[in-house]
Amino acid sequence: MFGFNKIHFILYVENQQLSTGFYEKIFRKKARLNVPGMSEFELADNIVLGLMPNAGIEKILKDKMPAPETGTGIPRCELYLYSDQIDSEYKNVKALNIDIISPLQDMNWGDKAFYFADPDGHIIVFAQKINRI
Repeated sequence: MFGFNKIHFILYVENQQLSTGFYEKIFRKKARLNVPGMSEFELADNIVLGLMPNAGIEKILKDKMPAPETGTGIPRCELYLYSDQIDSEYKNVKALNIDIISPLQDMNWGDKAFYFADPDGHIIVFAQKINRI
């Protein structure tokens, strides 16, 4: 049987300290790991979001792929995160003066959601199920 017992998503970032601070503010908790080269946030049981500096992954990629920094500021992924307190999440992000890309609204796929971006241009969505489709 195929399966995974732990899932890590890693975003490549220009400035690890800046990005770690950003995510600490939107998640309202400290990184569980914050060492040179990696910061981690436990999002749910067995699900971790990591932040790795561009320079760290470039050592691994070498000349096999373009350097991640060539895409900084260009949306390269979307983190779609569900919360049961979507109104509270929206108020928190607005209070942090983060530019909202799409305001909190009911979506035609059955979610109430809003969109914004992190300092590297990764798209973040906070959503709550409102209808079972």
